[in-house]
Amino acid sequence: MFNISKKCLALNAIYMSLYILLTILLQPFSYGPVQVRISESLCILPLFDKLSIISISLGCMIANFYNGNIIDVIFGTLATLIGLIFTYKLRKKNFFVATSPTLISNAVIIPFVLKYGYGMHEVVVYTEFFIILLGEAISVYLLGYLIKPLIEKNYK
Repeated sequence: MFNISKKCLALNAIYMSLYILLTILLQPFSYGPVQVRISESLCILPLFDKLSIISISLGCMIANFYNGNIIDVIFGTLATLIGLIFTYKLRKKNFFVATSPTLISNAVIIPFVLKYGYGMHEVVVYTEFFIILLGEAISVYLLGYLIKPLIEKNYK
């Protein structure tokens, strides 16, 4: 039915585990109104591997369960999933264009998760949009770009 190599499955299990581990170990940076979720740097993976859409989304869901808010589990995961799908669709474009959907989807959705899911009524949605966008840019554009050569080696 599916022709997925053992290497590809193993890599995706590692990617999912790494996303969870980085998010939880770096918890002070991973959750809240000011966040730079280092694990989001792995959102560049759909540039190389379609299956990573599932593994990173599952990693995000499990990491969000750890924080214990069902709104975050649903909508935080959805934000990442949307970004990953569109990153895959744009994979032929340059790195920054292709990975921008992750920044945008998180910047649009996460402020509402914080305000309504966590009851952070002091959150100003449009201000939080730029804060989340900046954190995602650091994770995806900067860190993602730095790890890109390491990931490319696995897919040659």
